[in-house]
Amino acid sequence: MIASLLAATLLAAAPVSPLNVVKNGNAAVQKAANAPGATVQSLANVVESFVDFEELAKRALGEKAWAGLSAAQRKEFTDTMTGLLRASYAQKAIGQAKADVKYGKESVQGNEATVDTQLTVKTDQVPVNYKLYKASAKADWRIYDVVTDEVSLVDTYSGQFKKILSTKGFDGLLTTLKAKRAQLEKENANTSAASVKESAAGATGAAPQAK
Repeated sequence: MIASLLAATLLAAAPVSPLNVVKNGNAAVQKAANAPGATVQSLANVVESFVDFEELAKRALGEKAWAGLSAAQRKEFTDTMTGLLRASYAQKAIGQAKADVKYGKESVQGNEATVDTQLTVKTDQVPVNYKLYKASAKADWRIYDVVTDEVSLVDTYSGQFKKILSTKGFDGLLTTLKAKRAQLEKENANTSAASVKESAAGATGAAPQAK
């Protein structure tokens, strides 16, 4: 009895591998997307449990730009990007909810990891690689980037941010992101998962343009 309880405790305490984080995340998205009355908002809550939108936003902005922000600016930027990313990532996840996923290799280097997968949507096969990190040795693995057919979500946003920063500065970037977030959240407010799946079938879900 004691031995079985000890084994159960050790099993529960075992860290979840990057591969299992991705597998469990995809399973949770599929379950939530196919639930009666599912919406983009409900999917966003599920996605946020395994995707670190704050880390994604920080890496997209870049270390140099991030270091130049005040604490208040960092918080406002992070809050804005988190809202935008929740909305856009959830749409992407719903669009791929019925895709056939094949899992490839898991690569771990220190606190960084990559998990390779391949999605089959109808007749299209798309490589999707997930990048994960953990903040400390005891922290959970979290997804911070998705590379779809060699196009990185972090790199895509980073390129857009640099262009806007060079012409409008940080305040202009923040205003642009707030407008895009408001637009996406308005679109998603009463949108069902079923309607998104119909319109997004076969799409790979590129990052929305921050213009």
